[in-house]
Amino acid sequence: MPKSGRGYKHLLIIQEIHMTTAFSLAPLFRSSVGFDRFNDLFESAARNESASTYPPYNVEKHADDQYRIVIAAAGFQEEDLELQVEKGVLTVTGSKRDKPEEGVTFLHQGIAQRAFKLSFRLADHIEVQNAALVNGLLNIDLLRLVPEEAKPKRIQINGQKTLAH
Repeated sequence: MPKSGRGYKHLLIIQEIHMTTAFSLAPLFRSSVGFDRFNDLFESAARNESASTYPPYNVEKHADDQYRIVIAAAGFQEEDLELQVEKGVLTVTGSKRDKPEEGVTFLHQGIAQRAFKLSFRLADHIEVQNAALVNGLLNIDLLRLVPEEAKPKRIQINGQKTLAH
């Protein structure tokens, strides 16, 4: 052990650097209902910078049990998009059209129409209610339907003994 304490100061600086570079998104998800597992997805996405960010999307909370995923799908038509839910994972796939309209020559093509695939892990009891493509935005409405047996029950306390000892 060093007598001067310089080793400890060096150790403290290393820990301090580690603490400033490590972050958690957990505080952002404390009040959310239904997307608690998105914390893991966002943190893994933050660690994996090579992950695609196309197309951009929002996850919105409209009420305690109502959510909406909005995906920017400019240039896509309804027949170009496919939604599928399997084993609690919502997958949105967009496939590009192979050929442009007849007689159209692009002088500049800045609207991306490349294929994409986005996956969203849904929490328990979350169901897709509706999907609509409006003004280049794909709106996917989600609803949390908790069955009665999964809801918390309030137990009233009465002063009577129920079991004989």
